[in-house]
Amino acid sequence: MRGKKIWGRKRHALVDSLGNLMGIKVTGADWSDQQGSQPLLLSLKTRFPRMLLVWGDSHYGGHFITWLKVHLGWIMQTVKALREPKRGILVLEGENVDWDQLFPKGFHPLPRRWVIERSFAWITRWRRLCRDHEGLPESSEAFIALSASVGMLTRLAPPFPC
Repeated sequence: MRGKKIWGRKRHALVDSLGNLMGIKVTGADWSDQQGSQPLLLSLKTRFPRMLLVWGDSHYGGHFITWLKVHLGWIMQTVKALREPKRGILVLEGENVDWDQLFPKGFHPLPRRWVIERSFAWITRWRRLCRDHEGLPESSEAFIALSASVGMLTRLAPPFPC
């Protein structure tokens, strides 16, 4: 739920399962992920009354899950990265483990996490949104919403071939 190609600001976004932007909140970098997401999600409660499940990364765990359940009635599932087990803690000392089979090399997208990353990639295709050049966070939010709207319209009705 956040993008990092800016200095001094964080982008908190909520997208649907297809990657379409449902809401955006731009805050200062001194706000935590949980603090920045609360106003965004509170503003979307009335717009999406049937929503029940939200996926997020591990930064949105802990007290935020209970806050989300109490204030909005939504269930939060965190998507966690696979961590390599340390020998002696999760694997007994002296036990032979095929590490390549357990953790194959290369890039492996996390389930559900790639959707928001793809959405940020679509948004930052606009040159102006690659970095945050706006003076006010509200201006940045407006340009992000405009970019996402154009992307959704393009997917809905592709341009005519020349």
